[in-house]
Amino acid sequence: MTATVSEGSHDTSQIPAPEGSVTVTVKILRFNPEVDSEPHWESYDVPALPTDRVLNLLFNIKNYVDGTLAFRRSCAHGICGSDAMQINGVNRLACKVLVKDLLAKEGKKTTITIAPIKGLPTMKDLYVDMEPFFEAYRSVKPYLIAYGNEPTRERIQSPADRERFDDTTKCILCAACTSSCPVYWADGSYFGPAAIVNAHRFIFDSRDEGAEERLDILNDSEGVWRCRTTFNCTDACPRGIQITKAIQEVKRALLFKRV
Repeated sequence: MTATVSEGSHDTSQIPAPEGSVTVTVKILRFNPEVDSEPHWESYDVPALPTDRVLNLLFNIKNYVDGTLAFRRSCAHGICGSDAMQINGVNRLACKVLVKDLLAKEGKKTTITIAPIKGLPTMKDLYVDMEPFFEAYRSVKPYLIAYGNEPTRERIQSPADRERFDDTTKCILCAACTSSCPVYWADGSYFGPAAIVNAHRFIFDSRDEGAEERLDILNDSEGVWRCRTTFNCTDACPRGIQITKAIQEVKRALLFKRV
């Protein structure tokens, strides 16, 4: 769907303007499937403190201007991953982006554009259908696989063995990486970076015995070989995971049959 031209600004005079605030224009890609045939831009002139997060601006718009605005959020502290969206064209968590980092220089007017993440169906406004993303995640068996009798004590692991996959344990399933991937935009059947990252987390876990099963899954035509190493996923990750590196390690494990 192609977005139409902005419909203009809304009356935002009801939003409280704290001392020290500046006015920024928040331009949101709106879409209501019940009334809209395609997405369209709507603008809101919002008072904001430099220390405000983009999520705060969305709350002010929803609470004081338009209660129909739809977006996800939960913890609001960069842990749950619910509020991933495109902010000025880049996938970010709205709760982690500060207004001060988006302000235009030399006192120029600041415009912040906000749109839903790409590659997943938009259900309403900034709210996307995450089921295709989670379907890919589940398909790589993201859990410990161990055969034989249950141990009588916890499975001990050395610090060195833990370090091997420590980076990929940080994933919060926000979909920022997967929805920043051009291959995923073009072909939604690609597993995507997040699924591969979560497979990596168990493939290289010394306590796990399901590496071959996961590698076989990722050796599919829609698996790890679809990665074109554009580094979009690594740049988009709010947790700083070296996603492209993890994908390359999975490729090497397939090539050399060694974990």
